[in-house]
Amino acid sequence: MHILKNCLLVATVALAGLVPASWGAEPTAENPKVLTFFGWSDQHVQTDGNGEHLVPAIDAMNALPGRAYPESIGGAVAKPAFVFGLGDITEWPTNAAKDTYEQLITKRLKFPSYDIAGNHDIGGLSPSDTVTNWLIERHKALRYTFEKGGILFVALFSEYDESLNSPAQPISKAALDFLRKTLVKTPKGKPVIVATHLCFDAITNRDEFVDAFGEANVILVLGGHYHKAVVSGHRGIPFLQLPSPAPNSAGEFTVIRITSDRLVAIPFNYRDNAWTNDKRKILDTTIKGPQEVTAEAATRVPAK
Repeated sequence: MHILKNCLLVATVALAGLVPASWGAEPTAENPKVLTFFGWSDQHVQTDGNGEHLVPAIDAMNALPGRAYPESIGGAVAKPAFVFGLGDITEWPTNAAKDTYEQLITKRLKFPSYDIAGNHDIGGLSPSDTVTNWLIERHKALRYTFEKGGILFVALFSEYDESLNSPAQPISKAALDFLRKTLVKTPKGKPVIVATHLCFDAITNRDEFVDAFGEANVILVLGGHYHKAVVSGHRGIPFLQLPSPAPNSAGEFTVIRITSDRLVAIPFNYRDNAWTNDKRKILDTTIKGPQEVTAEAATRVPAK
């Protein structure tokens, strides 16, 4: 496991009470520069359309704004700008599974949702475009960008090679090409969050992946795939693995809060109705974050 070179991302700093008090500030008229969003992955709606296991997670997301963070973080959860789903929406890509997920995120979930296709969503050894066509309809492309709170989010779909017979995979050439072309055009210093289905432990070409960032100010990489919340890092970049709501999971989703100089990510356990206290799952790090947060609408940039 590689260790971050710069400000270490572990929560031991925060939990030890060493974080400056100003870092815990909530948004005010004087300090509006706060962006909150929720993250989850690997929803695995069943092929018959059974998605009952998602309901407790969604209901907890809807109810969480206003809840106090742990004292070491400070403040309360703001209304999230969106919820980010990092793939394996379906166990396998049937219309029933896709329709259930669509109903849940558009009718039950109270916040906008952005999603990326995972390896299950493309059908494995029986390829299907059921989910991918739906994602293209929603987001105009499988690989796309959007902007919230002064941060550029890159939703990076990566093709999955079933011939490798392994859950560990390289980020695909097409994904890397899109990433390079996108980031080279990004204004210098603009904070960027890259999200893809594969998590840190599953990415076999990490150096090539990080090389594709170039000089961009990538403040976080999000992944899923392995169903549990984990914090890792590589070459000074924090990697955050988002948890799954599958029945055999811990029952968590992750709350991410970003200010102009601090990024905090902490899982909320909706089965226990409590924040996690597992330091391995909590990210608390300094960043060169957004200098101005506005209420701009999301802007999607599809792949060419």
